[in-house]
Amino acid sequence: MRGVPCGGYPRRMTAIPDSTVGTNTAVAGLESTFADELGALTVPWQGAHAPDPTLLVLNEQLAASLRLEVRALRSEDGVGVLSGSTAPAGAKPVAMAYSGHQFGGYAPLLGDGRALLLGELTSSDGQRVDLHLKGSGPTPFSRGGDGFAAIGPMLREYLVSEAMYALGIPTTRALSVVATGQHVHRYGAEPGAVLARVAASHLRVGTFEYAVRQGEVLQPLADYAIARHYPELTEPAPGRDGNRYLTFFEAVVEAQASLVAKWMLTGFVHGVMNTDNTTISGETIDYGPCAFLDAFDPAAVFSSIDHGGRYAFGNQPVVLKWNLARLAETLLTLFDSTPDDAITAVSAVLDTFDDRYDGHFAAGMAAKLGLAGELVDRALVDDLLTLMEEHGADWTGTFRALADELRGHSTPLDGLVPREHIGPWLERWRGNLTKHGHGAAETADAMDSVNPLYIPRNHQLDAALRAAADGELAPFEKLLEVVTHPFDRRDEWSDYTTPAPPSFSKSFQTFCGT
Repeated sequence: MRGVPCGGYPRRMTAIPDSTVGTNTAVAGLESTFADELGALTVPWQGAHAPDPTLLVLNEQLAASLRLEVRALRSEDGVGVLSGSTAPAGAKPVAMAYSGHQFGGYAPLLGDGRALLLGELTSSDGQRVDLHLKGSGPTPFSRGGDGFAAIGPMLREYLVSEAMYALGIPTTRALSVVATGQHVHRYGAEPGAVLARVAASHLRVGTFEYAVRQGEVLQPLADYAIARHYPELTEPAPGRDGNRYLTFFEAVVEAQASLVAKWMLTGFVHGVMNTDNTTISGETIDYGPCAFLDAFDPAAVFSSIDHGGRYAFGNQPVVLKWNLARLAETLLTLFDSTPDDAITAVSAVLDTFDDRYDGHFAAGMAAKLGLAGELVDRALVDDLLTLMEEHGADWTGTFRALADELRGHSTPLDGLVPREHIGPWLERWRGNLTKHGHGAAETADAMDSVNPLYIPRNHQLDAALRAAADGELAPFEKLLEVVTHPFDRRDEWSDYTTPAPPSFSKSFQTFCGT
């Protein structure tokens, strides 16, 4: 699906509404702690009118977990809220301000250029989450963009975020996509849509980059983030000289090291790892130019705007550490009143990132190879990855084929790496399994429980989104069903295990906003 560079196309701004407190009762129970406590980081705003809103997809399971009534969401009033046309009763929707480093360059003011924070809900398990709209029209942060979104990009985020959730990867989630009944102009006219997104919060590294330049708001922001995401740190913790802000930074480092390891283990390429897309909660956010690997290639880049490969698949851990260094810079005054001491303290924490990431990746790779809980020889992993890269082996398919190999089915692996090349490695791997007492059958089953069979294959997702843009949702709905059941083989879904043909892969690109 085609898209546009971040920022969109020009549109004249409207005036700030006199009141954004809503009266629509279809979504009840919204609170606004972020807007109330950190108003300096927000602008009250109202979504644009949608002339003919139509609900395309609703996540009923997620709605139930948020204690929202599905019937109310499907009603005219509910669709009005989900489209951004009307605000929920008692809600105070705001556009959030933040800065960010985009492809390494600092942008002092970004903000929600086409999004609104409607407020916060408390889920059935007691967690506070944001309800956020994307594509709801221009805001004061639109930077010349029109503030709207096309149906393909919003359905893309819906499907990929739900696939990530099913894979056990921390992520924002999608509640709904509503077609607005108007067209947006990208590469031609495309039907417009609004995504309703749920997140632990929308606090980003970029939020802190903005706050540190706004004077007194930095410490309240840090306190809010701690209370919301790391409440165990609300009291000074032992270690780190009792500085809870330093312990907070360490918690974010750990959350992000774990997250990026999960991306790497799944073959996920985020595509636009700017600091404004790096969350404080450790959730994946913003599914713009993202993609999944077919053939394993550390240099894989799918984003049309990543000309230098900064956000290539293999660079993601390094970039994440770089982003965390930008967060550390914003917090220095909270760490220590002496700059040199603050830098020394935070550097010691940041320097733990590599070991944290390596630990998470090694543990995940051990599980993928049927050796969960064991200390796996790093050379065994590295040699497999070298073979996969040399032969362009499918990332997802290879690990499932290894499980089939243990069951005595050699054909799947033979189609990925020639037997004469991988044979010696297989002997070493089997030797490791035997050494640790792992039987073939139970090991194969354990591998299948962590290695997905179904992912959002780029060619299948692209085809589904093209069909949806033409008014045909059935391919999207089928693909959504498949990728939200990623581990359990079903014979009728065999077509969804096939990598993209080379002719597709050579030309495939994703776009900011797709």
